[in-house]
Amino acid sequence: MDLIFDFDGTLFDTYPSMVESFKVAATKFELVPDLTVIYHQMRQHSLGYAIKEYTSKNSIDPIDFRKYYDESQNVIAIDSKPFSGVPEVLEKVIQQGRKNFLLTHRDQMSQDILDKNHLEDLFTEMVTSKMKFPRKPDPASMSYLINKYNLNKKTTLMVGDRNLDIEVAHNAGIRGVLFDPDHLIDPTSNPDFSITVFDELLNIID
Repeated sequence: MDLIFDFDGTLFDTYPSMVESFKVAATKFELVPDLTVIYHQMRQHSLGYAIKEYTSKNSIDPIDFRKYYDESQNVIAIDSKPFSGVPEVLEKVIQQGRKNFLLTHRDQMSQDILDKNHLEDLFTEMVTSKMKFPRKPDPASMSYLINKYNLNKKTTLMVGDRNLDIEVAHNAGIRGVLFDPDHLIDPTSNPDFSITVFDELLNIID
């Protein structure tokens, strides 16, 4: 099978750094956020949702907040590590003669993190925010990959940690795998497969 992966919370456990950057941004306004609530909002919705809710509740400028958040992320995100089993799954796809793709809202940092962990060469193409596609669950970015590489929709899977990853898969006519290691997601998107440990993918693609 050809696999299309989300990045944050799917290939790499970036949420600890994201929550830390959120905390750093909040301290600029002399605020102390409930980090468990923030994490749950990021996982169940998005970073943008968490920022919108927090800045609205505390009557602060979301643009300034995001600036401070990004400044922190640009420093600490690079040290994020892949989930256990990620290299093995990526290599298995290559061994099968198939392709790995990245589809993320994150910017160049995602490629830098992959490169630091010697995983970048296992991907055929990476679609990041710099390509200016509409955000998921709009299928434009996924359709771009499907059409460019003539991917078989019946044997292509999207793997992600949120409902919107499954929604974009279904919107593009392929199946989706929900990776939910801490059981936080109410699977309203009706994923075709659900896993809690990354290397469970090996059984799906075998």
